Amino acid sequence: MRTHFCGELNKSDLNSQVKLCGWVNRRRDHGGVIFLDVRDKKGIAQIVINPDTANTFKLAETIRNEFVLQITGQVVARANEMVNSKIPTGEIEVLASHIEILNSSKPIPFQLDSMETSEEVRLKYRYLDLRREEMQKRLRLRSKVTHFMRDFMDSNDFLDIETPFLTKATPEGARDYLVPSRTHEGNFFALPQSPQLFKQLLMMSGFERYYQIVKCFRDEDLRADRQPEFTQLDVETSFMNEDEITSLMEEMIRGLFKEVGNIDLPSKFPTISYKKAINLYGVDRPDMRIPLHMVDVNDIMKDVEFKVFSGPANNKNGRVAALKVEGGASISRKQIDDYTKYVSIYGAKGLAYIKLNEDGPSSPIIKFLGDDVTQKVIDLTEAKTGDIIFFGADKSKVVNEALGNLREKLAHDLNLYNKEWAPIWVLDFPMFEVSDDGSLNAIHHPFTAPSVDSKTLIDNPEDSLSRAYDLVINGSEVGGGSIRIHQSDMQKTVLTLLGIDDEEAKEKFGFLLDALDYGCPPHGGIAFGLDRLVMTLSQTESIRDVIAFPKTQTAACLLTDAPSSVSKAQLKDLNIKVTLPTRV
Repeated sequence: MRTHFCGELNKSDLNSQVKLCGWVNRRRDHGGVIFLDVRDKKGIAQIVINPDTANTFKLAETIRNEFVLQITGQVVARANEMVNSKIPTGEIEVLASHIEILNSSKPIPFQLDSMETSEEVRLKYRYLDLRREEMQKRLRLRSKVTHFMRDFMDSNDFLDIETPFLTKATPEGARDYLVPSRTHEGNFFALPQSPQLFKQLLMMSGFERYYQIVKCFRDEDLRADRQPEFTQLDVETSFMNEDEITSLMEEMIRGLFKEVGNIDLPSKFPTISYKKAINLYGVDRPDMRIPLHMVDVNDIMKDVEFKVFSGPANNKNGRVAALKVEGGASISRKQIDDYTKYVSIYGAKGLAYIKLNEDGPSSPIIKFLGDDVTQKVIDLTEAKTGDIIFFGADKSKVVNEALGNLREKLAHDLNLYNKEWAPIWVLDFPMFEVSDDGSLNAIHHPFTAPSVDSKTLIDNPEDSLSRAYDLVINGSEVGGGSIRIHQSDMQKTVLTLLGIDDEEAKEKFGFLLDALDYGCPPHGGIAFGLDRLVMTLSQTESIRDVIAFPKTQTAACLLTDAPSSVSKAQLKDLNIKVTLPTRV
């Protein structure tokens, strides 16, 4: 239907007869001459319709934005004063001799170039939103990312092997999406949160190197970088340790960023321990572009009369930390009030501060701390005139989350970034975290290998570390993995510590425990969040911007109105009865 793409025409095509197909991006009537900007996947070409082509001109008068056209015409040079240097085709235009309307369009519900359109409207009319240039660029970038990944994995002798979507519910940290079985009445499949157990089974099957770009499903509360269905590059290897795996994956990420974004990442990614990341940055996915870090001030707050500080300072589960912001003394009281509301999201009851003005320290809390303690804080944080020091005082978890996220918000609001790209490996994660009731939960998943032997793990589980590793880029966890447990005794030990007895273990993943007894090789792997990687590369703040048809934060599809009710006949086939809660 066409001889050329709109966006590829240039001066080398002068005097050529061409056929173009595309959408009308814009129509302009200049009193006797009609101009159409016609758009296809390669770009825009300007079409000129003169009155001397009477039938074509009459048709052009009826054309509006987003009509789909086929245009036949001659490529001509634009007059010098009409050259548009902002687009690749700005030196030429097409003098139309014939136009066919392939399809008309109703007036669209929003302007494609408008920045004011709500996300709800964009998602409802996603097929229109995807016509926008920035969305086209993001999805093309995504395609390049997956193409590079496949080439890299293939070139390193990894096999692309599919794993099932209809599988068994297993504990992996989030709720499962369940699928009722018609043929096994009263039983359910679960959609996989990841192919974790299957990829381990593939190692036991002798394939040694597996990968898959795969959909995963988690029924969890959503946010800007989460979706109920997401895509990951899933990788597993045998006979490789964590250093070998992270080195190979680092090579892939470095090559990926160079290939698709012309971005030079460091020749060797830095590393940080989980403990240090939490102590300095409050989160286990530190954004290393931000030159702010937390400082412990517990010791100098233990004896102050200010109970808000001395209480947590003397509590073994408490923490008092300071966060210095250079030049932050100019932050207004209103802004501080806004930041106080912000940290309350993470459980903080307030946000104390000290400003270092020209005439000395200023803060409502100085009278409670005294001049001596105030000066010790200034010395410890190395604060200078013009700076501000924020404080967190509460349970360690609250302080870490509140100041850690405040650090990121301050950097965003005040543009405090000192570099454009900052990858870092986070290592030495604890094996477990302790719940409020004293029970243990796996930091990653129950199949992560500990860095200690069984006896040490049993004697001191809370302080034992795992052989896990996460890759963080610009504060976003883009990948995570671990060396797996490959011996059945160790796997049973970990499950027992997690409160999973033999009967429950056999019921949930007896097939994995059985397989461990048949010559299981040492193995490990990693999974990269494809959506997050593309989001990071395209420097957008929402994962929904890089997924063709995403869900909202309530896990709904505004385009298709999913989830929706189903017919009684379908429910009857599944022996399911829907009982809705009574509304008061």
